[in-house]
Amino acid sequence: MIKSTILLLLCIVPLFAQDVLTVEEAIKIGLKNNFDVLIARNNVEIAENNRGKGTAGFLPTLDAMGDATISENNEETNSPFSFGSTNTKSYMGNLSLNWALFDGFKMFINKRKFDQLTELGYDQARNQIESSVVEIMRTYFNLVQQSQLLDVAKNNLEISKSRLNKEEVRISIGGLSSTDLLNARVTYNNDRSTTLNQELQLEIAMKDLNIALGRGPEIKVFVQKEITLKILELDYDEILELSLEKNSALSISRRSQEIAKEDIELTKSVFYPRIALKGGATYSNRNIARSAGSEITSKSTNYEGGLQLSWNLFNGMQHSIDVQNAKIQEKNSRLIFEKSKNIISGLVREKYDTFQKRLLLMNLEKENVEAAHQNLERQQERYDLGTTTSLDFRDAQIKLVRAQANYIISRYQTRISRLEIDQLTGNLEIE
Repeated sequence: MIKSTILLLLCIVPLFAQDVLTVEEAIKIGLKNNFDVLIARNNVEIAENNRGKGTAGFLPTLDAMGDATISENNEETNSPFSFGSTNTKSYMGNLSLNWALFDGFKMFINKRKFDQLTELGYDQARNQIESSVVEIMRTYFNLVQQSQLLDVAKNNLEISKSRLNKEEVRISIGGLSSTDLLNARVTYNNDRSTTLNQELQLEIAMKDLNIALGRGPEIKVFVQKEITLKILELDYDEILELSLEKNSALSISRRSQEIAKEDIELTKSVFYPRIALKGGATYSNRNIARSAGSEITSKSTNYEGGLQLSWNLFNGMQHSIDVQNAKIQEKNSRLIFEKSKNIISGLVREKYDTFQKRLLLMNLEKENVEAAHQNLERQQERYDLGTTTSLDFRDAQIKLVRAQANYIISRYQTRISRLEIDQLTGNLEIE
């Protein structure tokens, strides 16, 4: 009966093969739709826009201004010098050029800083993408786990149903005791309740995966029936070296340290003089029409250009304080980097040991499944022959269910441990 039920479950699986979502496809969907990933990519685009020479101060500024005025003046006087009523129209246009030729090397420092900020944006985006991929894979494998646990629950329910049917047949042909029938019915109801609860867990896991993929939680998802495990080919020292070199969180801390160094140079730039090219052009046109019939018209065009030198000689020691604070901030960034290295090293030790222990535990749970399966088959045979009690049969049934569930959970936890190691070393498979 047990083998036939398992074969039935295996035959059902191919019916959904055309709709199965692989973990690789899930990652592609998530990277396309996940809101955090989209925001991270937009931030990278902003950083790219800011790394131009215009934002650093290399390029000049050119401003244009125009003005048009119409006025009317009515005047009554007996003075021979009076113009009488006048109507005035005035037009003016102005172009102003300002180009910093030397600003204490600030523009060069800004350019380097914006380049570092752009790279920081890429590091932050990579960190966010890695975190999103880990979450997608975690929810995907959890859905696989819950699906496997549901198969175990259904398989167990079929065994209990078969036992209940046998007890009902025995009673109908004149069995003397109804105790076994009552126990079988209670067992079946309990297993039915367990199956319903597991179906709920499957629905929750499906919702979590859809949210991680950035799509509607109500979408039905069919996933692979097995959690694949990859061999860990690196030893502890190799994993630690890779993590200190490629870990995205550590790259962010390292990049922030470089930016803090540029901030020190920025605060020092104010101690230099500034030389700027100034230029401008002004055009005006004015027309005054008098009531006496005469008209006065004036036009003027003015050009100007030159160099402007400015140099702050003293501002109450504020510039010196800014330099000191920038140096302290750079020192803090170095401390944060060292702290990050220490945290990464600790995580590598923890995740490596956890993976090794969970791998051993998974193999042990697999052995338990095989032993529990053989035990249930023997109890099934004895129960059919009437040489064992229903309680012994139920005990073997429970042991098999627990062993199967423990093995499934252990395999899931082992896969997540491996996933965490891949994230630490920056070796996640992301297209």
